[in-house]
Amino acid sequence: MIKNWLELIGSEVISLIEEVGRVIQLLGNILSGMVRPPYRLRHILQQMEEVGFNSIPVVLITATFTGMVLALQSYIGFKRFNAESLVGTVVALSMTRELGPVLTGLMVAGRVGAAMAAELGTMRVTEQIDALATLAVNPVKYLAVPRFIATLIALPLLTAMSDIIGIIGGYFVGVTMLGSNPVVYERRTVDFIKLNDIYSGLLKAVVFGAIIAIIGCYKGFYTEGGAEGVGKATTGAVVISCMLILVSDYFLTALLF
Repeated sequence: MIKNWLELIGSEVISLIEEVGRVIQLLGNILSGMVRPPYRLRHILQQMEEVGFNSIPVVLITATFTGMVLALQSYIGFKRFNAESLVGTVVALSMTRELGPVLTGLMVAGRVGAAMAAELGTMRVTEQIDALATLAVNPVKYLAVPRFIATLIALPLLTAMSDIIGIIGGYFVGVTMLGSNPVVYERRTVDFIKLNDIYSGLLKAVVFGAIIAIIGCYKGFYTEGGAEGVGKATTGAVVISCMLILVSDYFLTALLF
């Protein structure tokens, strides 16, 4: 009985190590493909439209209501000890440092990471990726590199937009609905937020973008089992990306602050 459990644990550990190795190998191939010609700018722009522009509605809605509920909860809590003037500070710092990049990353992972895994997974099970290799086209260079670059560029831009919209949403609730002094709210927001808070959030967004792209591409490239395998790859890409975003967020916060 104990031997069976040890064999099961050992096989799972070996499988995990092999999977991590494949992810690292794919990342290395993507990074090397980024510096080697040809540079397919058109493909990168197409992926930026898919990753960035088409994600704007869901990011804006998420950021707006996040800022609004954050302002509401902060006001209710701070009112107990007469610190309502700090609501703007809390909203701005929370959005720029944490909620902006993290929630944007999670939303993009759910939308774009799943799409990458599904698209590439379908190409794998229908042997389109093998056909590219047969035609002497590097599949990683042709398919993964544009997605990786586009996500690296688009996610910080979406995060900056999320920060701004979230702060505006918090201002709307704090000033319009809860009656905070608009001058005090604006001054508290500007005085206490530092450039480092903004830069750290954008740096997190770059890391989250890399996670989403590499996991989505990895799950797509290593899909097996037909339509069922595509479904499992899509689900796995979203779950693993979200988990890694939350885990890496802790270590990035500990490092940056």
